[in-house]
Amino acid sequence: MTLSLNRRHFLSTAAAAAAASMVPKGAFAATPLTMQAAWINDAEFAGYFLAMDEGYYTSEGLDLTYLSGGPDVIPESTIIAGRADLALTTPDTTIKAIADQGAPFKIIGAQYQKNPIGIVSLVDSGINSPADLVRKTLAVPPVNVISVEAMLKLNGIEAGAVNIVPYAYDPTPLIKGEIDASLDFTTNVPYTISQQGAEATSFLLYDFGYTTYNDTVVVTEDVLKNKRAELVAWLRASRKGWNENFIDPAVWPPKWADTHFKGTGRTIDNEIFFNGAQQPLMETPSGIFSMSEDDIEANLSALGEVGIVGSRDMFDTTLLEEI
Repeated sequence: MTLSLNRRHFLSTAAAAAAASMVPKGAFAATPLTMQAAWINDAEFAGYFLAMDEGYYTSEGLDLTYLSGGPDVIPESTIIAGRADLALTTPDTTIKAIADQGAPFKIIGAQYQKNPIGIVSLVDSGINSPADLVRKTLAVPPVNVISVEAMLKLNGIEAGAVNIVPYAYDPTPLIKGEIDASLDFTTNVPYTISQQGAEATSFLLYDFGYTTYNDTVVVTEDVLKNKRAELVAWLRASRKGWNENFIDPAVWPPKWADTHFKGTGRTIDNEIFFNGAQQPLMETPSGIFSMSEDDIEANLSALGEVGIVGSRDMFDTTLLEEI
């Protein structure tokens, strides 16, 4: 909760200045800032939950509003409509919107250095690489078909060689043998499957050429221009939250059983697994959210394989230099 000064009496200029000098940082009215998450509340957003609960945003002078996502939420639409200042997105949808529709977006950071989306199958299926998907049935959420087609193309496999069907974020058809594999977060679904008595294996699209970020931090050009200081503050507080979270990924999820994780239908043990599994995909020597020139080029190259033509100026790394 943010704090504000409540003065009932007029103070002289000198007295007001003296009083202000003794007020700790964060005691003045904070600046509102709204973020749109990419999915429902789970360990994917642990660093932000920690930063909110520990007052890191407040200490940076921000009054943060957090909007959870879900299957019906398009993060880019939220910022275009002005309902949020920043959003976590997938780089393919964001760059495609900029390139095809002239959307006024800038990517200012990347939560996942390596996209955690991958192919999940049962161990007995023998699916360990893209080549193993030929003549198999792969369930893919409609929003991710572009990513899968890119990965197949990069590995010399025609999209028609794999039977792609819709996927509704439920591993039950995989466990029952109704499909051979599914596209999902490798940081989470293998654990869910193990809890139902089956053993899963997975591989990342990233490791087979589709070298993209995920949960890219996106803002409109207008917000970048008018709220730059607030965005830098958000990046700084969020990085602090993630760094604290990863000291021990098992510590924080149990604290949120009755708050952030309440009603999600998943166990806290699942969230702990998720939190630990995502750590190597996010951490980088340059710090959480960093975007190196080589990695930006790798993103653009991978997307170019499926006709999504982006350019370096769609990324702005200068805010990261101010953290």
